[in-house]
Amino acid sequence: MQVEALTNQEEVELRAKIEALGLEVTKVPSKSTQNLDELEIAKELDKLSAKLDDVDEMISSAMAADPQIKSLLSSTADVWMPVITASSDERRNFKTKIGDDIYEVEGKNSS
Repeated sequence: MQVEALTNQEEVELRAKIEALGLEVTKVPSKSTQNLDELEIAKELDKLSAKLDDVDEMISSAMAADPQIKSLLSSTADVWMPVITASSDERRNFKTKIGDDIYEVEGKNSS
């Protein structure tokens, strides 16, 4: 019973983190005061790609090390898969549920 309670708590915490991530990815970047040239854009894309590679490695390692993590990610895929597979336009129109309340998440400028 205690193990089940811990697993449920972990699932609740993971769902909350994934929902927070969903809110974060819907933010529209604030307009830059200067235009980036192609080289600067390429550098930023490289940084983002490296971060995604790091996240992929962490997830893969965690899933390989602990079958519960794999199970938890599988059972919560309905929450996080739409976030990571959505286009930027789709992300701007997400709705999120926090507790019993449903919020329409409109594109926000990041600050």
